[in-house]
Amino acid sequence: MTEPVVRVSDLRKSFGDNEVLKGVDLEVARGEVVVVFGRSGSGKSTLLRCINFLEEPTSGTIEVGGIRIEPGTRTHRQRETIRSVRLKAGMVFQEFNLFPHLTALENIIEAPVTVKGQERNHAIEVARVLLTQVGLADKGDAYPIHLSGGQKQRVAIARALAMEPEVMMFDEPTSALDPELISEVLSVMRSLATETHMTMIVVTHEMGFAREVATTMAFVDEGNIVEKGPPASVITNPQHAQTKRFLEAVL
Repeated sequence: MTEPVVRVSDLRKSFGDNEVLKGVDLEVARGEVVVVFGRSGSGKSTLLRCINFLEEPTSGTIEVGGIRIEPGTRTHRQRETIRSVRLKAGMVFQEFNLFPHLTALENIIEAPVTVKGQERNHAIEVARVLLTQVGLADKGDAYPIHLSGGQKQRVAIARALAMEPEVMMFDEPTSALDPELISEVLSVMRSLATETHMTMIVVTHEMGFAREVATTMAFVDEGNIVEKGPPASVITNPQHAQTKRFLEAVL
């Protein structure tokens, strides 16, 4: 059996006296799509942010692409390890976080050129392929102000893909979008899962997407994963009372 792309062991995260994650364990196999769902404030986004150390975990172990890291003093070696983990774990946020002064294409090539040291012309070639992949082949020269929310989010996905991550993490990627724009972003994510078999961790309330695309669903309640399994069993026959209550409210 191959090693998981992501392995989280006994992950805890406190903000002051508030313990948001209470010993989370999670493994994500290569090519797997894990949908993480639950109520607002349950710890879903914090889990993602801890995996790539946008938030410093309080304790526990995180492994991404074979790189193991534990929280602790930010030594030079620790900072380099965190940088390596972030290169392997692409992140797409609720807000698009595009650089407003750069075109769509320039947003995509910025990190490959400045962080990975890619040759600019090569980065541009890759960016054009990715823009085509997300359905924006004609928007390379457009600035974010001239793009719809759905288009901005698709540029953000292309930007993350340009770093060739081993896992893509999506933090409620459609929650800031108008309803008519949600489907275009989910369509790109669906093709990533089904056509390129990208390993993905997706925090979302889009249960239709989860039912169709997820290999595993994980329900988070008060800082713990209390139920996990294939969509067919989690959605149609939830075992945990809180999972059942949540699904009855959203379905």
